[in-house]
Amino acid sequence: MKTIINASVKMPPALHARIVTLAEARKRTPHALMVQAIEAFVLREEQREALRQEARAAHEDFLLTGLHVTAKEADDWLAELEAGNDVEPPQCHV
Repeated sequence: MKTIINASVKMPPALHARIVTLAEARKRTPHALMVQAIEAFVLREEQREALRQEARAAHEDFLLTGLHVTAKEADDWLAELEAGNDVEPPQCHV
């Protein structure tokens, strides 16, 4: 059996009314809609945090090595991809 935690969420009455209205339209419970919304929010925020951590690691790597591509090199590569050409990314350099 799955363990369920009971959590209380305080919200403005107007927001609660919107949730109830939407739940009725979707033939679901307000609880189910709130769980779905929280799951979607947490997933999105986890993905954003992972991207932020990846960007920080890339920046740290750049600071240590100096390896980079110029904006023009990146733009030219992306233009080739957009044109449907399967090209390798530009080589990083100092």
